[in-house]
Amino acid sequence: MSNKIGVFVCHCGINIASTVDVKELVEYAKKLKGVIVSKDYKYMCSDVGGNLIKDSIKKNKLDGVVIACCSPRMHEHTFRGVVEAGGVNAFNLEIANIREQCSWAHDDKTRATEKAKALVRGAVSKAILLEPLERSKIEVTQKALVIGGGIAGIQAALDLAEEGHKVYLVEKTPSIGGRMAQLDKTFPTLDCSGCILTPKMMEINNHPNIELLSYSEIKSVEGSIGNYTVKVNKKAKFVDMDKCTGCGDCVEACRMKDHVNSEFDEGIGKRSSIYIPFPQAVPLKATIDKDNCLMLKRGKCGTGALCVEACEAKAINFKQKDEEVEIKVGAILVATGYDLLDPTSLYEYGYDHSKDVITSLQMERLISTSGPTNGEIIRPSNGDKPKSITYILCVGSRDEKECTWCCRIGCMSALKHVYLLKEKLGDDIEMNVCYTDIRSFGKGYEEFYRKIRSMNTNFFRGRPSEVRNLGDHLTIDIFDTTTNKLFEINTDLVVLVPALIPRVDSDDFARKLRISQSGDGFLLEAHPKLRPMDTFTGGIFIAGCCQAPKDIQDSVAQASGAAARAANILSKKVLEAEPLISYVDEDYCSGCSTCISVCAYNAIELVKREDDKQLAKVNEALCMGCGACVASCPSGAMQQKGFKDYQLKPMIEETV
Repeated sequence: MSNKIGVFVCHCGINIASTVDVKELVEYAKKLKGVIVSKDYKYMCSDVGGNLIKDSIKKNKLDGVVIACCSPRMHEHTFRGVVEAGGVNAFNLEIANIREQCSWAHDDKTRATEKAKALVRGAVSKAILLEPLERSKIEVTQKALVIGGGIAGIQAALDLAEEGHKVYLVEKTPSIGGRMAQLDKTFPTLDCSGCILTPKMMEINNHPNIELLSYSEIKSVEGSIGNYTVKVNKKAKFVDMDKCTGCGDCVEACRMKDHVNSEFDEGIGKRSSIYIPFPQAVPLKATIDKDNCLMLKRGKCGTGALCVEACEAKAINFKQKDEEVEIKVGAILVATGYDLLDPTSLYEYGYDHSKDVITSLQMERLISTSGPTNGEIIRPSNGDKPKSITYILCVGSRDEKECTWCCRIGCMSALKHVYLLKEKLGDDIEMNVCYTDIRSFGKGYEEFYRKIRSMNTNFFRGRPSEVRNLGDHLTIDIFDTTTNKLFEINTDLVVLVPALIPRVDSDDFARKLRISQSGDGFLLEAHPKLRPMDTFTGGIFIAGCCQAPKDIQDSVAQASGAAARAANILSKKVLEAEPLISYVDEDYCSGCSTCISVCAYNAIELVKREDDKQLAKVNEALCMGCGACVASCPSGAMQQKGFKDYQLKPMIEETV
């Protein structure tokens, strides 16, 4: 119970002061029961504002504080530190949100001020009833899990490993490298993608602090910040990793050689049933595709498995089974990447009507010297060299029907391809680019765009109406909004630049980790500016395109930032846990288990007392303080510290 309350009102520059009469609010607060001091300042979250609060606490011997300012999501943590430094328990603080709920919601200054008075009045009534709370201690498992072996996951794993932490890197496919491994060059510098990526992949493979779990998937995640228990399913490769030398003899010998569409080559190249994804793969080991292997599907492969005969190391093992491993970590970093929108859903672009309509990533594989054509640019329909190539940007992106967001990399990818194709096919190749807007936002991007514009390239500002297949060529009608003219483009090859979308399994994955998604399906950060790498679940961080579309530079930067955030946890042996969690009043609990059914964090279980009565019990380490159990409890036995019924009811009555 607090007897001496201090009220501090922030102007937030003019964000609050322009709509709320701050001076009137301060004078009103002085008259409220329990308030002995009321002050205002232009920026209460500044150093001067913080000192004002601390000095007032000491001078007036306050035991409770109300700050009328912005959303508690912004600065509650900051203000807790301030009041604690002043001598008041950090949880004897109440925030009255008069920015988002008053000044940003209303234009009428009189009505906004009256609403602000009500919010402050309610906050004071609750602050009087708040109790001092103490943070509990949590021992930290000083190991990290990185999920996803693309450039973001690789960078994060290396940063954490260099800090001296044990890192488990889990990758779903047989090799790390991700999307960047599929690229030939990177914009705008045109550096060789493999030359940048391969050394980092080798560091992952050789670093003493990193354990690579390739061809593996996350099965379940339990626990909380500092102590997560993760079950990983290591899928059977049917090849002994210790024996395999990566020589590739088995690949060449396979009866299904060049019969399976290559995922790495985006379906325009073929692979065998036993395969090594690409020449620089890490680990450089063979994997058998059980869905296409004759021995695994039918129990026989001709007169005998040729891969077994070809393998001198005797590494093939058709009896190998999936293996489940359990790892314990203190922090988890998610870098699962993205998928490309399937253009088949956009009928007008003719992706499934003509072999000569391909995606930009398929063109990457054609351009690459390690691709299915060894870098030779050909028309998939007949193998001839194209004389005209047309790029269509924003396929599905910035579209109300498909993806409302910008893919961020499409414009620069297309411009990069124009340069590389001119280099390979000569200046005589006709290059057309159909665009909505060219977005060249990064360092050196605008200069690169200007360079491409000077290379005899045709730019059409508009969206094509339809791509028509006329047998020996493709025809596109487009209205150019720059010249206000309708053009008909005859071309040999159309390259679609599709939207970047969340991975197909992102919904299921988010449920396993108990992290949130934004409306577009990407993983949601705790705050776009203040906590862009954090999730709402403590100890879990995100990086790269799983959070939103971004280029390689931004992915690497965010990965290093997320690794630094994770290292803040892993560098400590003990963490202080938030005390605003649920607890059970045993006198009222009937053991109905309603709370268990709504808890998203598996933090509640039924236990038996000595009299055999079943009661709910909260695991304090797992509880995230969401309050779902409190709201659902029919008897009122479940309560949350800092938000007890008797603390909230006066607040509601005063506010209404």
